[in-house]
Amino acid sequence: MIEVRNLCKYFKNSDSLITKALENINLSIPDGQCVLIAGANGSGKSLLMRLIAKLENPTKGSVETSEDTGLVFQDADAQILADTPLEDVMFGLRRNKKLSKEDAKASALKALSDVGLSDKANSPSHFLSGGEKRRLALASVMALGRKIIIMDEVYSNLDYPGVRSVNQIIERLKAQGLTIIILSHELEKCMGLCDRFIVLSEGKIVFDESPDLALKQDLEKWGIKNPAKDGDSRSLVWR
Repeated sequence: MIEVRNLCKYFKNSDSLITKALENINLSIPDGQCVLIAGANGSGKSLLMRLIAKLENPTKGSVETSEDTGLVFQDADAQILADTPLEDVMFGLRRNKKLSKEDAKASALKALSDVGLSDKANSPSHFLSGGEKRRLALASVMALGRKIIIMDEVYSNLDYPGVRSVNQIIERLKAQGLTIIILSHELEKCMGLCDRFIVLSEGKIVFDESPDLALKQDLEKWGIKNPAKDGDSRSLVWR
């Protein structure tokens, strides 16, 4: 369960003017739900996810999670710290779970297998494609046993095979009962995967309903492209 209560985040600039980046956010996400959060640039969605992942502290309000949270950043390169995928996943396991080298290797190999990167385990990380780097970032989070996974613009710069591979992983994680939050403006690639659709605008939640109902709304007024007009969100997923 994720519980966000009266969450506010303010910033002060050099002229001592205060910007209200997030204002009075109240949000409850039950275990096992897959949620898509959309919004125009600057709406506050990435900041909200950093607060949920405890990478930022709120100005006011609170965030409570029943499990540790794993965050997959928009820039997958920022999360890749080692020379090979195997070493990268092992690094996180040894640092965060204090596993022995042998146990870390076994867990890392399983995680890489789960995301379809077994054949790239010992390849140079910087030679991976964009989709492979996203899958490596997911493997690192999955290996740590995170039950809540947040994906920030996970489809950015991915080709069709890359999107399909990420979506197949998301479907497997859903089947395992994990809580998944996807931040994306590319609704056509993932809307059919999700149970719930939330829109942020100017730091506030302005819509929180089912994907089917969302597609009947004028999403453009919040700076979001509506990928369908017939309300059939279940067809909107790249498999």
